[in-house]
Amino acid sequence: MDNSFFVEEAYNQEPGVVQHILTAHHEVDRQSGPDSHTWYLTFTQEWPVPDQANQLSFTLPYVFMREQGIWTDGWGDLMLNYRRQVWLNRERWTALAPRVSLILPTGDADRGLGDDTLGAEFNLPFSTIVGDALAFHANAGLTALPDAASANDRDLIHYQLAASAIWAVRNDLHLLIEWVGRWEHTPDALGQLHHRWRSILSPGVRYALNLPRDVQVVFGLAAPVGLNGAAADYGLFLYLSVEHSMWRPN
Repeated sequence: MDNSFFVEEAYNQEPGVVQHILTAHHEVDRQSGPDSHTWYLTFTQEWPVPDQANQLSFTLPYVFMREQGIWTDGWGDLMLNYRRQVWLNRERWTALAPRVSLILPTGDADRGLGDDTLGAEFNLPFSTIVGDALAFHANAGLTALPDAASANDRDLIHYQLAASAIWAVRNDLHLLIEWVGRWEHTPDALGQLHHRWRSILSPGVRYALNLPRDVQVVFGLAAPVGLNGAAADYGLFLYLSVEHSMWRPN
């Protein structure tokens, strides 16, 4: 039931429990050049407001890019997220939690770190647990960026599908396999906009430390691999989560 790496789970934060998530995703894409590397760092904080029915969070990105021997780094576009727990069957732990996000233009578009526009993202996560050790998650969503700088001030709409399976080897040790497919709206060499399909498969593992005073620390590692020519060739994903109680629910 903890956060996956690329596929969003549908369980909101429990009353009084706050989660802090730090990720680092390294991509190698030979299509952009033999010396092209990108590191995406994100910090996410999730809060119940005030119970599990409603959740607020934000995601703050920082990007390191190397293209043609030149390094560029800086803050990306900030996301403010609201998620509603519309369905939660506690007998089978089956859940739906639609999310809507506001994308703020905090990145420097002139350096390729943002789109200089107010955008929105919608996602529908579904989760269920089968038996004692197997969980499945699925997502469907879209991202809308009107007047995006990366498309010469034209509108961009990206679509995404994702699915994952998680096997609990032990209560504190999980193996993951995640798939993400994305239709990215991007300009071609002539400036025409097309939807380009990107698909990755990512095996991973996560381990939890359950500490006193209801503190849980989760470490994760994954190795995403591109499944088609438009996706990055391969990458490395690192995950760190700290979850703890901030107040006692009524």
